[in-house]
Amino acid sequence: MALPKANRLKSRKDFQAVFREGTRRHGSYFTLRALRPSSMKKPSPDTAQTNVKLTNSVLFPVKIGISISTKVSKRAVIRNRLKRQISAALHKLLPQLSPGWRLVVVVKPTAAESKCVTQQFLQELEQLLAQAEVLNGHS
Repeated sequence: MALPKANRLKSRKDFQAVFREGTRRHGSYFTLRALRPSSMKKPSPDTAQTNVKLTNSVLFPVKIGISISTKVSKRAVIRNRLKRQISAALHKLLPQLSPGWRLVVVVKPTAAESKCVTQQFLQELEQLLAQAEVLNGHS
């Protein structure tokens, strides 16, 4: 399942900003680059916490990009399959992510070599997101 358009990192400028300023977390299949939100407004104390959470997630959605090089595989079919599997895993994790983050998932060649399934991708992505403090419980 593809990521919603509101949650896609599209422009080259956004990718470059994440690569330049973001933090890195390494796993066996991926490298996660995460750029902390900087323009988020502080909630007023009289506003209910749930309303602020919903407003921030609408105003500042998480933007995610997937970077997969020809070093991973020369065949576009394999690269596209990996991208779809990663996208499906991220789609499942999307409700748990803190709003405003910009993320880039860089795929390593080991992901193509092993017959990895979406469940393994989901597990590693969840671990990397927790390390980067992007998950709601860790920010």
